[in-house]
Amino acid sequence: MPPHGDDHVSNPANIYYKQNRLKQLRAFCRTARFGSISLAAESLFLSQPSVSLQIQALEREFGISLFERRGPMIKLTPEGEALYKLADPLVEGVDKLHETFAARFGRLESGEINIAAGESTILYVLPAPVRSFCQTYPGIKLKLHNVTGRDGLAMVHRDEVDFAVGSMLEIPDGIFYKPVVTYNPTLITPLNHPLAAKGLNVTLDDISPYGLILPPRHLSTWRIVDLVFNQNKASYRVSLEAGGWEVIKKYVELGLGISIVTDVCLTGNEALCRIPLNRFFPQRSYGIVMRQGRHLSPQAKRFIAILEMAYDAEAHTGLVD
Repeated sequence: MPPHGDDHVSNPANIYYKQNRLKQLRAFCRTARFGSISLAAESLFLSQPSVSLQIQALEREFGISLFERRGPMIKLTPEGEALYKLADPLVEGVDKLHETFAARFGRLESGEINIAAGESTILYVLPAPVRSFCQTYPGIKLKLHNVTGRDGLAMVHRDEVDFAVGSMLEIPDGIFYKPVVTYNPTLITPLNHPLAAKGLNVTLDDISPYGLILPPRHLSTWRIVDLVFNQNKASYRVSLEAGGWEVIKKYVELGLGISIVTDVCLTGNEALCRIPLNRFFPQRSYGIVMRQGRHLSPQAKRFIAILEMAYDAEAHTGLVD
């Protein structure tokens, strides 16, 4: 008669369980990440009862509770937190095993990278790195998701993208941000505007009488303008709200107002007067935004390396302020 331990291993029910352990750990990790069984189920294309059953199976095996409910959301228990830290890299490693194996032998010939970025980032920050990456790795599919900063952050949290590229003023919990390139705040006016003659001597009080053209109120530019003018006890007025730096530049050229932009959007070909405002406004950095603990594929790591090299090279040649 075989020992009890051998009987336990050969038990078909136990073999079935071990074959499904990855699915259970994946369901647990997604639920821990989103704080929601329904969101985890949606991301895994499973039903909510299925995800719940997989988590319950883990809880029975370990003899612990993994989550506690707080209102509509659920939160990890201390035991759940410990299991999550152990399981998440394992699940990520298995899910990316094929790509990692290929990369180990220098074969970055296939795969897919999903990047979230706003329109200005896609237009002004990413073109050179994207061109370099696509020329070097033509077999890797690159998907750029044109989204607002808020939506991009949500996609990062839900692992719908590998990472985001953008500008961050405040870094929320659970997010890693690495600046790559920095740009300067700049006042733009028509060439014949009265402020153009003042140049570097322009003050916030000088700007106050003129109507500003700004991006929509919910975006960070408006918030920064409001903060800086209020801190300096200066007034301002917005005469036109327009989405996108290209639209704003065109309207300023047409004499419909002036604007305060980040010079990432200025190519030097515009019929505009440019006046630096570093005395009053902070510089803006653009960089990599990803979930803390996120395990990137070799393809994603390579894109980030190319992005960093592109701007490191420009900084050393004086092309980036």
